[in-house]
Amino acid sequence: MTPLRVAIVGCGRIADLHALGYRDRVDAAIVAACDARRDLAEARARAWGARRVYTDYAALLADTEIDLVELLTPHHLHAEMTIAACRAGKHVSVQKPMALTTAEADRMIDAARQAGVVLRVYENFVFYPPHVRMKEMLEAGEIGEPQMIRLHVSTGKSATAWKVPLRAWLWRFQRRKAGGGPLVFDHGYHLFSLAHYLMGDVKRVYAWLDSSPVYPGISVDAPAAIMFQFTEPRRYGVLDFAHTPNMVMDSIYYADDDRVEVIGDKGILMVNRCTAKTLDLPPLLLFKDGRTTAVPVERYEWHDSFVDCTRHLLDALPRGAPPRLDGPTGRKVLAFALAAHMSAAERREVSPATV
Repeated sequence: MTPLRVAIVGCGRIADLHALGYRDRVDAAIVAACDARRDLAEARARAWGARRVYTDYAALLADTEIDLVELLTPHHLHAEMTIAACRAGKHVSVQKPMALTTAEADRMIDAARQAGVVLRVYENFVFYPPHVRMKEMLEAGEIGEPQMIRLHVSTGKSATAWKVPLRAWLWRFQRRKAGGGPLVFDHGYHLFSLAHYLMGDVKRVYAWLDSSPVYPGISVDAPAAIMFQFTEPRRYGVLDFAHTPNMVMDSIYYADDDRVEVIGDKGILMVNRCTAKTLDLPPLLLFKDGRTTAVPVERYEWHDSFVDCTRHLLDALPRGAPPRLDGPTGRKVLAFALAAHMSAAERREVSPATV
């Protein structure tokens, strides 16, 4: 069997986590690293054991010994880079959010379909083991009929968190490149994806987005509150963001507090950590029959979600199975996120189906 030959495009800090899922695989290998900075691409190539280094994306796509590209580039590049890769006959795993508009997403989906290649949105939150276990318990009816999901995000600080220089983040504050704010549109895509994964399609959205200054002339899109109704009867959700830069958190990644709670008519499921450790509680809790118990989850570090997300695609491709968050599903999540932004801007309820 010839291993799947992978090129990682965009060699910033997050690329280290993307590479984890290829370790010890006989069916796939990272063979190329591509970045506008040659020194960075060369360093990553050495670390990953890749033989090829590129600074020119077009030259990479002309390489017939690359089967799959992982795109870890700024958001405004996702659509055109995906379409070009599809036309070159490469499978594509593109980082979230998949595009800036649903029109771009449609072009990406069409390009993959016409080329007969696989397009998936790389979304690790739906592979975080406590979230996966929560999904299994919901489907097993452990808490009865799910009626409400609550998702929370707040920022923070940590002495052990990643040190990311401002220059690496500046593009995220430019709407034409980022598509929206760094919290609700960028990080928020994780939570929109998770809500869709756990509870299904969304029917309508209403949102309020505020802003908080972080540097002179630069602000983040929080505090924010987003309400939504799912297409399933009697099923609702709330997603909130808080900008709390002075809150101390324990993290070796980003200092973000991510929590989720699903309420059913028989009980409650709660995931209490993800990127950072905040509340001193087990990763997954179940409240049922008047008692709160910890649900055993063997793996709950954030990097485990990256490993499982990568391995899922490697397992799906040979079987011809659709990956989780394929193009059409990624588009639904994008429409959900854009509906929230449209609602806040226009002060009205918005249906994702109309975005």
